[in-house]
Amino acid sequence: MLRIQLAAISLLILSLLSCGSRPEEKAPPPTFKQAPQIADVKPQKPAKIKLKRNSKDDYSWEISGDSVDEVVKADRQLRKLLKVE
Repeated sequence: MLRIQLAAISLLILSLLSCGSRPEEKAPPPTFKQAPQIADVKPQKPAKIKLKRNSKDDYSWEISGDSVDEVVKADRQLRKLLKVE
């Protein structure tokens, strides 16, 4: 009788140990991958404008930026708003 109890207890212990989580198993990798063209996209910096006015109430400005199109667009808008020809 004692042998049967010891065998049942040892089987119970072994089954409990085998059901536990295994730390050597890693979580599955994520199912999505980041596209390389998305990682390389950087936000464009807006054009920087330094507006100056002299004693004759004439305006001048300095425009700097990464994109030539943005600089030209900012220059056109300033000329239109300030009515400079």
